[in-house]
Amino acid sequence: MSIPILTYHQIDTPPPRGTPLRGLIVSPASFARQMFVLKCLGYRGLSMRQLEPYLKGEQQGRVVGITFDDGYRNNLQYALPVLKKNGFSATCYAVSGMLGASNSWDLENGVAQKPLMTIEECRDWLHAGMEIGSHTRSHADLTQLEADAARTEIADSRLELENSLGCEVRHFCYPYGRFTPEHGNMAKQAGYHTATTMRRGRTHADDDPYALRRIMVARASSLPQFALKIMTSYEDRRG
Repeated sequence: MSIPILTYHQIDTPPPRGTPLRGLIVSPASFARQMFVLKCLGYRGLSMRQLEPYLKGEQQGRVVGITFDDGYRNNLQYALPVLKKNGFSATCYAVSGMLGASNSWDLENGVAQKPLMTIEECRDWLHAGMEIGSHTRSHADLTQLEADAARTEIADSRLELENSLGCEVRHFCYPYGRFTPEHGNMAKQAGYHTATTMRRGRTHADDDPYALRRIMVARASSLPQFALKIMTSYEDRRG
C-alpha cells in the first residue's frame, strides 16, 4: 500500500513575487481546498503517530500523513481550524531550542522572519488533538556537524520538547532533508519511531522508517496536481 505523507511549511498569505522561498508558503484558502479534496476522495488525514500502524503494515486504509516543518505560528492560526473541521490530525515538527523565536536559519537567504509557536501555543496544538515532533534543537544541517554534535541535536531536542510540553515525542524530521544512514541510526537510538526526509515519493510499509519519503505541497500546486501526487506514482517517479 502506498502512503502519501504531505509536507507543508507555512500556511499564510504568500509574499510578493521574487521573495526567497515563496513557494513554501501555501495560502489558507488553498490549504482549505486541499483538505476538502482529501475528504471528498475518502482519505483520512493523520498525524505521524496515528499513521504508525499503517507504516508498519498492521492496518490498511485510505490515509494520508500530514506534516508541518519548523513549527510556525501560522500553522496554529490557519491550518488547525481546517484540520479540525475535516476531522484530521497532523504532526508539527518543532525546533526545540527556538520555541517562541523565528526562522533565523533563513536569514542569510533573505527569507522574511515569521514567529514560531511558543510553548503555550504548542500545548494548544496538542490539546486540539495534533502532535508535536522534533526538528532538532536549532534547525541544524546534520551533515555539517561532527557525530557527537549531531547526536546532541537529535536526542536533546526530543528530551527538551517532552520536558517543556509534557508529551511523548515519537517522530523526527531532518532539517533541510539532509541526512546520512548514520543520522538514521542516531534517531533510532534516541527513541524516535520514524524520521522523515525531503525525498520525493509515497512511502510503503516495508520502507526504512528512518528515511521516509514525503510529498511537498508548494504554493503553486494546483488541485489536479495535488490529487495526482497523492493518488498516482507522480511523485514516486521523481524521488
